[in-house]
Amino acid sequence: MTVFILVAGAFTGGHVWEETARGLTGAGAEVHAVTLSGLGGDREAGDRRAGDPAVDLETHVADLVRLIDSVEEPLSGGHGEIVMVGHDYGIHPVLGAADRRAERIARIVYLDSGLPQDGVPALAAVPDATLREELAQRAQRVAREDGGGTAAGVLPAPAGAEQWQRWGSTEGMTDDALDRLTRLAAPQPLGTLLQPLRLTGAVAAVPFSGVLCTGNGVSIELVQRRVSLGDPALQVLADPGVGFFELATGHWPMLSCPGELAGVLLAAAAGEGHRLTSAAAEVPPHLRPFLLDVPDVPRERHGQVDLYLPPAAGADQPQVPRPAVVFLHGGPVPADARPTPRDWPAIMGYARLAAGRGVVGATVDHRLHDLTDHERAAEDIAAAVELVRADPRVDADRIALWFFSGGSLITADWLGAPPPWLRCLAATYPVLAPLPNWGMADSRFHPVRAVRKAGGLPIVLTRVGREMPPIAATVEEFLAAAEDCAASVEVVDAPQAEHGFETLDPTDASREAVRRALDLVLDHLRGQGQPGGSRRGPRPFRP
Repeated sequence: MTVFILVAGAFTGGHVWEETARGLTGAGAEVHAVTLSGLGGDREAGDRRAGDPAVDLETHVADLVRLIDSVEEPLSGGHGEIVMVGHDYGIHPVLGAADRRAERIARIVYLDSGLPQDGVPALAAVPDATLREELAQRAQRVAREDGGGTAAGVLPAPAGAEQWQRWGSTEGMTDDALDRLTRLAAPQPLGTLLQPLRLTGAVAAVPFSGVLCTGNGVSIELVQRRVSLGDPALQVLADPGVGFFELATGHWPMLSCPGELAGVLLAAAAGEGHRLTSAAAEVPPHLRPFLLDVPDVPRERHGQVDLYLPPAAGADQPQVPRPAVVFLHGGPVPADARPTPRDWPAIMGYARLAAGRGVVGATVDHRLHDLTDHERAAEDIAAAVELVRADPRVDADRIALWFFSGGSLITADWLGAPPPWLRCLAATYPVLAPLPNWGMADSRFHPVRAVRKAGGLPIVLTRVGREMPPIAATVEEFLAAAEDCAASVEVVDAPQAEHGFETLDPTDASREAVRRALDLVLDHLRGQGQPGGSRRGPRPFRP
C-alpha cells in the first residue's frame, strides 16, 4: 500500500486536502494530511503551539519525522512506500524530513513549489519581492523588540482574495473554496520562513516528481527551456527518473481540482510523468540554426554590445548615418550560460538580416539572470542604447528596439515615456505582464499598464499561435489595453509557430512572419509606417 503524507503551504493545514485525500483513499492508499505545529489553531486540540512565535522550520521537520516513524514498516522490509507531497512552503519541511529518513521514502512530489537548496530559507521562495522585504523587516523588528531572543513573530494569514494572490494564483477556485481557505487559515510563524533548510545530502537519492500549475505561470515547456539553457542547478530535473505533470489551474489545486490532483499524485507515485531533456542530450533549441539565410556582414564588439554593419555605400554615394535596430534577448538566462545570448543563432540572425537591409543591427548581453533582475537588465539596456546612438555610423534620431520573450517586460520603460528618437518598438512572442508566480504584480515592469502612455509610438508585435497559455494570456491582455487607449499596434500572426520559432519552426510561414515583422519595423524607421513613426520627420534612407 502506498502511504501519502500531504503537506500544504503557508497558513494552511490538513483541511485543504480533504477531497484529494478521499480520492487517494478510494484508490486504496493510506493518507496522512498534515497540520504542522502552530498552524492548527483551536480546530486541532492536539496542537498546543498555535500561534507560538518560537515555532520554526526545524519544528516542522520534527513533526514530519515523527509521522514517518509512526508509519508501519512494509512487512517485506526494504525501501518504504511513503510518498511525501510538499506544496509551496510545505516542500521545505518535506525535504528536511526526507533527508533524515531517506531510506523510508519512495518518492517526493513537488506540488507547484520551488526547488529548495541546503542553507536557503523558505523566504527566498516567496514569490512577491515586496512581501519578501516586508517579512525580512518584520523579523528584524521583532528580534529587536524581543531583545535578541529566539522568537521571530508570526505572520497574519491572508484576509481575502487579493492577499492570497500575493502567494499564488487563485485561478480555478470557487468563491466558496476561497472563503473557506480564508476562514480556516492560521497565522504562519515567521521562523518557518526565516530558518535556513539544512540537508545532509541523503535526500538526493530519493526519486521525485513535479506537478506544475499552469494557471500560476509555470509549465513543463517553461521548465524545459530553463533546463535547455544549461543552468547547472536545474540539470537534476532532466534525470530519467523525474516525471512532470501539469494541471491547468492556479496555485491551490487541492481546492480547485482535487479529484484531478488525486489522479496525478497516484500517477506520480507510480513513477509516471513527462521526462525532460538535458542540455547535454542534444543541441538545445536556442542554439539551432536560424530559419533564414542571412548575409555575412561585419560585426564589431563594444563591451556588451555587438554592432552588425550594413554593406558600405559605393564611392560615389554619401556616407550617411544609418538607422539602427537594437535586438534585446529574453530571459531569465543563467549567468553562466554559454554562449551568451548575443551569440545565439536567432539573435545574430535578426541582426544580420537587419544589416543586410541597410540598417545597423545591434545585439546586447544584459543581466536578466533571475526574476529579480529586471531593474539591472533595464539599466544595461538603457546604457547599450545610448552606446549605439553615440556611434557616428548610427542615426541617433532613428532607433527601433526589438524585445523577445521574458525580456519584453522591460518594454514598459519605453512605452511609459517614449523618447522622440524611438521610432518603433517591436516584441516577438513577448511576455507582456508578469506571470502570477513571478512576484512582480506591483513592479513597474508591466507593459499592459504602460501601453496607456505610449501615445503614437508604433508597436510591432509578433504573436505565435502555439504560445504557452500563461504567456498568451498576457499578450491578449496587452492588446485589449492597447485597443482601449488607441495605441498604434500592428500584429504579425504566426498561427502555427511556437515560442522560439526562429530555431524550432523553419517553415515558410515562420520565415514570412520574420520578414513581415522586419518590414514593418523598417517602414517606421523610414517614416513610412502608421502615424507616430514619422513624429520627427523622415531623413533620407534608401537601403
